[in-house]
Amino acid sequence: MTTDDFAGRLVRLSETDQTVADPAADVRGRPMVDRSGEDVGRIEDLLIDEQEKKVRLLRVGSGGFLGIGKDHFLVPVDAIESIDEERVVVGRDRAGLADAPAYDPELADDPVYYATLYGWWGYGPYWTAGYVYPPFPYYR
Repeated sequence: MTTDDFAGRLVRLSETDQTVADPAADVRGRPMVDRSGEDVGRIEDLLIDEQEKKVRLLRVGSGGFLGIGKDHFLVPVDAIESIDEERVVVGRDRAGLADAPAYDPELADDPVYYATLYGWWGYGPYWTAGYVYPPFPYYR
């Protein structure tokens, strides 16, 4: 897996003046569940690439109490199985997500970090040859 063609920095949508093209498709604030309906966390932000202006990752927060002790991890849009008005379903079970790489905002410019993250999820990074953007968001 090469990082030579890294397409550029990913930024949190909340830190820009941009919005999701279709407000109904903005999944921030929705709970994320696994295939069995078990709670995984809440989608707190969307990471977009500055070059193509596409959502690449969802930042999910889980655990903690009143924001203390909360863990954050990133989910590639490729891993989303379905979305409805109430929730977002990820294609992993809750127990398997315990080993998901933690979100580290200090590595926002590091292609190796993102390549490792995509590899953990079983996908090729979005900047690699042959990558096809998934039909996201979509509703079932």
